[in-house]
Amino acid sequence: MFAVRLSVLLPSFLLLITTVNALHFYLDANEKRCFVEELPSDTVVEGHYRALEWIDSTQQYTLNEELGIVVEVEEMETSHVVTKTRGPSDGRFTFTSHESGDHSICISTNYTSWWSSTHIKLYLDIVVGTMKPDIESDRTHIGELSSKLRDLNQKLEEIRREQQYQREREADFRDLSENTNSKAVWYSVLQIGVLIATCTWQLRHLKVSEAVSFLRVTS
Repeated sequence: MFAVRLSVLLPSFLLLITTVNALHFYLDANEKRCFVEELPSDTVVEGHYRALEWIDSTQQYTLNEELGIVVEVEEMETSHVVTKTRGPSDGRFTFTSHESGDHSICISTNYTSWWSSTHIKLYLDIVVGTMKPDIESDRTHIGELSSKLRDLNQKLEEIRREQQYQREREADFRDLSENTNSKAVWYSVLQIGVLIATCTWQLRHLKVSEAVSFLRVTS
């Protein structure tokens, strides 16, 4: 078994959300190749591999459907096996680190014969750094947002009721103003009528008085 630390082969910013492109290596059919990667806890690691088998007759590496790839991930400090999967020659694997520290990612084939001389060329892409979702934190955040949304809706409802009340008051004031103006107009008309009637009565009374005075003088 041959082990190598990925952080030596890859840039140091692999711990961020970074994709390792076009990393490939060679191994024999009965060989296990391991990589060591330091991971923080609760970190999701996603990998995609593609294995090509050397074919003597064609003198090239090609896909073989009978070829299977075994991926085993282990916490080096506790020897805890995080995951062990067996997939086709072109497949994916995903795991989540439970504890922070060094993790070994070992890749081997399903060929078990020690006398096999098959050579494998394997392409490996790994994405490291996607944090495991915190469901409880998300629920708490959603609850806080829901509470704020309810408060906002309540304030909007209060504002709507206040606006409705102000519109009703404005309508009442407008009706009162129109009623008052109407009464003022009628009162003015009444005053003018009384004034005209008073003037007419005074003129008629004055004419009668003049006529009586004239009769007295002539008699």
